[in-house]
Amino acid sequence: MKLFQYLRTTLIALSLVLVLTVSTACSSTQQATAPSTPVLGYTQLERGNSSAGQDFGEWVIKASQGLVQDAYVRDNDKLGVIISSQVRPNEVRNLAKSLAQGFQKNFPNRDLNVLVYAPDKKLILTAKYDNSRQEIKYQ
Repeated sequence: MKLFQYLRTTLIALSLVLVLTVSTACSSTQQATAPSTPVLGYTQLERGNSSAGQDFGEWVIKASQGLVQDAYVRDNDKLGVIISSQVRPNEVRNLAKSLAQGFQKNFPNRDLNVLVYAPDKKLILTAKYDNSRQEIKYQ
């Protein structure tokens, strides 16, 4: 049974990394060809306080396949996500790591924070990416 849980956790993390990597490459091509749209709606402002932040927040929700209920980006260095009840407690760290890796690819050369909130919106994990050391620390 533990082997199944380990495989499931690993598969979820790898899937998210793959989706983040592939979608990041595709989204940069789409952004170059798509005309920019002005920020109009309240929900768009919630996702990010920059257009790149908004785009990444929207993308995280769509790419997570139901694992992330809501996401926001602030100052292009803070990503907050509210996970769904589908994410088991032992999977939260792997999910945060995958999100930090995708976030770093979209916002390179800076220290980043990924804040993971439970479905009840209580902070459960903070992943801090140190750009100079290229490592993630969890709190």
